[in-house]
Order: sequence, then structure tokens, then C-alpha cells
Amino acid sequence: MKRIGILTSGGDAQGMNAAVRSVVRTALDKGLEVYAIYEGFQGMVDDGDYIRKMDWDSVGGILQLGGTMIGSARCERFYTREGRRLAARNLIKAGINGLIIIGGDGSLTGANIFWQEWSSFLAELTASGEITPAEAAACPHLSIVGLVGSIDNDFSGTDMTIGTDTALHRITEAVDAITSTAASHQRTFVVKVMGRNCGYLALMGALATGADWVLIPESPPDVENWQDVLAERLKAGRKAGRRDSIVILAEGARDKNGNRIGSSDVQRALEERLGEEVRVTVLGHVQRGGSPSAYDRILGTMMGNEAVNALLSLRPSDEPLVIGIRNNRLTRMPLMESVRRTQAVAEAVEAKDFERAISLRSGSFKDAFLTFKTMVRALPHPIDPAKKRFRIAVMHAGAPAPGMNTAARAAIRLGLDRGHIMLGVRNGFEGLIEGEIETMDWMSVSGWAIRGGSMLGTTRRVPKGRDLYSIARVIEDHHIDALLIIGGWTAYESAFHLLKERPNFPSFNIPMICLPASINNNLPGSEFSIGADTALNSIVDAVDKIKQSAVATRRVFVVEVMGHYCGYLALLGGIATGAERVYLHEEGVKLRDLQADVEKLLNGFHAGKRLGLMIRSEYANPVYTTDFMCSLFTEEGRGVFDVRPAILGHLQQGGDPSPFDRIQATRLAGMCLNYLVEQCEKGEHNNAFIGIQNGQILFHDMRDFDRMVDLEFQRPKDQWWLSLKHLADLLSKTGPDDEVG
Repeated sequence: MKRIGILTSGGDAQGMNAAVRSVVRTALDKGLEVYAIYEGFQGMVDDGDYIRKMDWDSVGGILQLGGTMIGSARCERFYTREGRRLAARNLIKAGINGLIIIGGDGSLTGANIFWQEWSSFLAELTASGEITPAEAAACPHLSIVGLVGSIDNDFSGTDMTIGTDTALHRITEAVDAITSTAASHQRTFVVKVMGRNCGYLALMGALATGADWVLIPESPPDVENWQDVLAERLKAGRKAGRRDSIVILAEGARDKNGNRIGSSDVQRALEERLGEEVRVTVLGHVQRGGSPSAYDRILGTMMGNEAVNALLSLRPSDEPLVIGIRNNRLTRMPLMESVRRTQAVAEAVEAKDFERAISLRSGSFKDAFLTFKTMVRALPHPIDPAKKRFRIAVMHAGAPAPGMNTAARAAIRLGLDRGHIMLGVRNGFEGLIEGEIETMDWMSVSGWAIRGGSMLGTTRRVPKGRDLYSIARVIEDHHIDALLIIGGWTAYESAFHLLKERPNFPSFNIPMICLPASINNNLPGSEFSIGADTALNSIVDAVDKIKQSAVATRRVFVVEVMGHYCGYLALLGGIATGAERVYLHEEGVKLRDLQADVEKLLNGFHAGKRLGLMIRSEYANPVYTTDFMCSLFTEEGRGVFDVRPAILGHLQQGGDPSPFDRIQATRLAGMCLNYLVEQCEKGEHNNAFIGIQNGQILFHDMRDFDRMVDLEFQRPKDQWWLSLKHLADLLSKTGPDDEVG
């Protein structure tokens, strides 16, 4: 295989450009020729100027752009055999025998049919003289790899599709804004979101925003009079103290009889029953537009790179593959097997087999739906007097991380709904030492789902000496049966210390669990900490603005990001923003590295570039600081470019949590509560920390904490994301022959 083509088809999705950029540069780095097929299958059928050769710079500056820079169109002609025959002729004329197609299930199904017919097209085109025998011999087989670009997240076999995370960002931003105005006027809003026959966006958007109700295709209301039930639920919420009512509606929602439910149906039903005006907001294509989130940029980049590797590994007889991500690892799947499983969900919905429809979704989808049904209650279930109640304390510890409040809200409400007494500890371990504890009720955490910072308060204090005696007394005085600690390194270090002090303080013999919440993503046993995704998006937003400010000048920016001795934010931020260089403490920084970087910058600016972007993790090197690098680059680049530092600072810790952080915080909090209750019921008192590894929720014994970490640099010994360094190096080259990396 020497020439490959790439196209985007169907509806656009944010992150497609990241995938295109990654495909082009990876393929060029491997010595392939790459052709972009503009306007999707339409361009393949029409030929002309639509099939264009790409070079390294053809995909420069597109990473942060929404939509698709090579265009997309729905092509009716391609769904006819004659149209596909024309497409085959045009590909063969161009010498292309490998395709990477970014689109939804319809586009990928069409691609599979095209692959099946390839040999017959070769014979027909050769016989008619439209292609020469030599041209036919150069393209005896067609290899196809698909990437799923769809905001709906409705494709089976992958946990996330390109564009979904950004669409969730748009939904949460809109609903957060609507919530504030709804609360001001004690008003009800119905918000309609996209998704076709998939309720993922509606469900996760509702979970992330603390909405009062959600209507999705896979699980319609199980009663005929759903309008009455919905109205009564909203009335109960107002009576309990809520000032706003938000109903989120998936575009494919229907009732138990299979009848479609539109936004006007919900509006009319509520106005009649509530006796007030109900407003409707249809978000529409705003969900598909705008700059992609950090996650979608990184996902598109990873999938594009993997698509080229997969294409090169295919044998002539191999059927098309699709690249997915399962359990945070890239996967290769037979394309049509995934398409058939995807279509099975839609078929189950149409057949009104809703139990099967929801069973075909992922496990996280089903868990989220069950959790949401509890979280939207106006008040918890009545207390069962026959059931034993436990006193469970929830606290924050360490630096604030977006998503802490979301986790606390979920744990407290889920605990209350199960009849337990939930206690809130104010101001971290300092508050625990001073006995700043209060009993929480259902409305104590109202509005916390979307709030950044720490509503309970937090400090970095690690208990020592006499602090331990004070904590023991507080646990006894407040009859605390279990403790949930939401936080970062301080939380883990403190919990580990309490565990070791159990022989001296019997009060510490209660179950405790740490939930990872740190923008640094430096905690053991978890690939993602709550808050890290929000911080990454803050970095991406800031760097996008910095890059825009530099286009009028010839300038290099050295951007310093947080992370302490963990380079997660720097490396992933570098991939998501297209940085030329990332400096990590894990890798080290040498003077020869800086000299090579200066040469690379000088060569690039002499060749016409106008912007240089270097990202430095804050503790990358104690000598080669951000100021040192700026001074060095300024001196060596004098007359060619100027240099500016940008230290992003605490803006990375602030802001409302991203949808990813809200959803994961809720999920982890529910699992932590289950763990603590189970321990209490068994009369056990294990100390643990929870995490997401390979997509699975795992509990780790706190006794293993010091074994799993590098205590000197406060980071895990195993950091999965370092495997992405090669990808960052590849994409940051100035061209396929650049060996600087």
C-alpha cells in the first residue's frame, strides 16, 4: 500500500479535524502518500478536484477547529451501484487502495458494501476500458478502516465516539445557564437534545446538570399517565425547596406504546397540570458546532494514528475494521459486526422491546440511568425502621478540584435514599480535628452538581501528633461509622496515616475510602482523577486564545501548566493543542534538548511559521525554569521571533466541572457509598481507595498505597498516559523527515 485516502462522511462531529490531522501526519511519517477526498462520498463519486494530495502542512492549524476541514456531504448516488462504480474508478485512477472513513453507522455500512463490490468493479472497469490493466493491477484490493464520528454515541463496540464529549459540553453549558434563569423566576424549562434513537446525550446531560427528569428512547415512562407522574414529581421538588424545574428530552423519546414524545407534548402537559408557563429550548445544531473539547481532540488524534497502523496491518482478504475505545484502550473490531449490534438497538426500540434496548447499551449507561432515578427524587424514600442505619461522614481534603461537590452531592443523596445518616465535615481534616460536622439533608446539596470548588471546604492539612487524638475523639463523639474522603494526595496520605495509627487509636477502626479528586491526576490505582478533565479543558481554552493572539506576530510561547511532578496535564495538553514540545519531569530536561528545540524553532520560523508553542510541566526541572527557557529562546531567536511566558496558574483549578468529571464523580461516589455500607453491614473496617483502571471500577487496599507510588515525587509508579509520548513527538515534527521529535 502506497497511497491512501481519507474522507469524512455524514453529519460533522467535533474532533474530526484532529483525526484527519493525525491520519495525514502518521501516514506521511510511515512513507505513504495521503489524499484527502473532499465532500465525503460525494467527492469520491464526482472526482474532479475533490481528491487532493496532502502534505505535512496541509493539516496545520486545524486541531482546534470544529466541523471538518475536508467537508462532508450526504451522497445519494453512492447508495446506488452505479455511483459506487464511479467512485471505484476515481480511486483506481488516483492509485488509492486504502481508505480511512470517518462517519456514522450509515457511512460505514456503505463503505462495507463498497469493499464487497471492489473486485467486480475492477473487472467491469477494465473490460470497458475505463481503467488500464496496469491501473487495475496497482489496486487489486481495497482496505478500509472506519472511525466513528458522531455526537450521538450510538455506535456499539466503542465507549465513546468522536464528538460526543464536546456535545455534552454544549448541553451542560446551556442547561447550567438555563438553570440560573429558571431559578430566578421559579420556572420550568424543557430542553430538547440530539441523539436520534440513542438517549446517551440526554441521560448523561441530565445526570451532569442535576436535571429533574429525563425522557429517553431506550426506557420510556412505564405508565400510561406519565404526564401526571412527571407533573407530580416537579410539584414535589418545588415543595421541597427547588426553585427551578428542568426536563431534558431526547429527540427520539417515546412513550411505552412507541409514540413519539415531542417538546411541545411535554410543554402542553406541564402547563395544563402545573398551571404555569413552561419554556422550551431546542438546542439543535449548537451541539455539533464549535471548537472540540480536550477529550475529543485527544480521542480523534489517538484513533487517527491507530487507523493508519490498522490499515497497514490488513491483509488483502481482511474485511473492514472500525477503531473504537473500550476501557480507555483503543480496539479494532470487525466493522459490520459493530454496525449490526448498533442497528439492533434501534430495532429493539422500534419493536417496543425496551428492556432489550437498554440491555444492549453499555454497563455504564445502565448504571447511570439507575443512579439518575434516585438523584431526581424530590425527597428520599421513607426510612425503613427495620433496616439498620449507619452514620457516614463525607469530607474533602487537599487542594480543590472541580467535581468534588458533584461527588459529595451524589454520595449524600444516595446515602439518604438508603436510609442512612449522612454527615458533612467542613474544611477538610482541619474541620474534622475541630469537630466541624453537621447532619446533611436532601436539600443541603441542592445545586452542588454543577458547582466548582468545594462547598464543604477543604484544606491541605495532614493530621499529625495531637491531631490524631482530636480526630479519634470526634469520631467517637459523633458516632461516625464510616468515612468517605474526596480529595488528592493530602487525602490519601492522611488516610494512610490514620490506617497506620489504628493500633494506637481504636476509633480509627472504621471503614474509610478515598475518592480520587485532583487536577494533577497523580493518584495511584486510577487512570483518571476527578478534576483533571476540567483542568485539561481550561488549559486548552487558554492556549487556544494564546495562539490566536500570536498570529499577527512571530512569537514563541512557553506555557507553564500545573501538575507538580506529574506531567499528565502537560502531555495531554500538548497533544490537544498541537504543541511543538512538551517538557516533563518524568522525562527530564537537558541543555542539549533546549539547544535542539532552538534549532527546530529557528528552522521553522525561517520556513515561514508564525507561532511556536512549548508546554512545560511546572516541576519539569528546577534549573531550567520557565523564565530560563524564555530567556534562552529570546537570546537565540533574536531578530527571528520573540518569546512570551504564560503561567496558567490556578485557573486550572477553578471553573465548573466538565461533563466527564461530573459523570465520573457521580459514578465513583455511588460505588464508594456501596463499599462503605457493605463494610458496615459485615462489621468490617477496611481502608481503601477507588479508581478507574482499564475502564473498570477497582478498589485497592490502602495498605498498598506506599507500594504503588513514588513517595518522593508524589505520583504513581505506573502512569499509563506516558505511552502517548511517542504520539506527541510524532505529531509535533515539522515534517516526515524531521528527526528532532
